[in-house]
Amino acid sequence: MRRGGAIPARFVDGYPELLAEVSATGRLPGRTELDGLRHLGEQAAEQGHGLRGLVGLYLRATRRAWDTLPGVTGATGAAELRRTGGSVLAAADAAVAALAEGYERAQRLAVRQEEAARQEFIDDLLYGRSDLGRLSERAERFGLRLARAHTVTVAWSGERYDDAHPLARRLERELVGRFGEHQVLLTTKEGRLVCIAPAAETSVPEALAALATAPEAGGPGRLQLAVGRPHSGPAGVVRSYEEALSAIELAERLGLDAAMLRAADLLVFPVLLRDRAAMADLVLTVLGPLREARGGAEPLLETLAAYSAARYVGAEAARQLRLSVRALTYRLDRIRTLTGYDADDPLQRYTLETAAMGARLLDWPARPL
Repeated sequence: MRRGGAIPARFVDGYPELLAEVSATGRLPGRTELDGLRHLGEQAAEQGHGLRGLVGLYLRATRRAWDTLPGVTGATGAAELRRTGGSVLAAADAAVAALAEGYERAQRLAVRQEEAARQEFIDDLLYGRSDLGRLSERAERFGLRLARAHTVTVAWSGERYDDAHPLARRLERELVGRFGEHQVLLTTKEGRLVCIAPAAETSVPEALAALATAPEAGGPGRLQLAVGRPHSGPAGVVRSYEEALSAIELAERLGLDAAMLRAADLLVFPVLLRDRAAMADLVLTVLGPLREARGGAEPLLETLAAYSAARYVGAEAARQLRLSVRALTYRLDRIRTLTGYDADDPLQRYTLETAAMGARLLDWPARPL
């Protein structure tokens, strides 16, 4: 909302006359008069005038009118003057309260309209709707220059967020304060935090992660971030957002618990899934024999995942699995015996890793292939 200059004198038209009648009769402003003042307050807000200036205008008008009020000039004693003064002050108080009520009502309406326009813009932007030229024009209003390359970061935890959530509001203030209002746009979508920033601002995802997990931010202790790749134009924002969502889906399917996932680091997985039939054949051929193990294939698949995550250091993998090194060695021997593949052989290790990753992507053996 723009701020206007000096408030026109018309905003106090009729007010001195009201005070004159109040001083003469002692009555308070009526409903119709208060409704008119509320309407003036709304007009002042819509035209960009400040509430402080509006209140000051009425207080000055009250002071100017005081010496000419009939109840003051015609007062015959101190008691009558006090009664008149009390009536005038009560009328001024009621007038200012009505003005403020109308002003605040207009502001609340403007905020709701702004929030609705912002949410409509976010929906159109992230879902690729609306004319691209018009979308770029609307983006300027919300601090984005869509001709640039942008990166979208999506943050999520066990809690659902909306634009009124305290964490979302705090993060927006902090990020805008650090990078500028024309550099980042923080919003929420489907219960997740979404941050759109120029690709040149490479530190935004790290800053978002640090702010969201800081104790003073009131955020959750375990917030994960997915970062899409940078792309140009309005369509690029959509693409980066979709990449971040795909990273979230992969994290859920693969059980990835890294604090930050970058779509650029996960490009191998769409490639693996592109030929589902070939991946299913690899999983069944390499890992199918694990179903014959006592307890089924799941414990041995878990062992492969832990061994890989520990960079094939047996003691670390055993610690992660809460097993003895001897028990881990036994499981690795069973994998080698059943599949014919040795996790300690570099070439065979790659085959086992790829097949194990495919099993997690295809939810095997819980879901038959």
